[in-house]
Amino acid sequence: MVTGMWVEVKRTSNLTMAEMWKELFEGEGVPTRILPDPKSGKEGEFAPYIVYIPRFREHVIAEVLRKL
Repeated sequence: MVTGMWVEVKRTSNLTMAEMWKELFEGEGVPTRILPDPKSGKEGEFAPYIVYIPRFREHVIAEVLRKL
């Protein structure tokens, strides 16, 4: 579980979607972590994932998401 300075910004249905969000966010200069959703009880490529960013970069991602 990621806590502290990392905040959840997206939940995805699989690893591929999580990696796409990570690529977009990192392209904007925001470090990104993706982890399987611990509540799902699943792991692997088809498990749900959560995308996390540093708390102090939320304003950047809010702007990126607004543009989509």
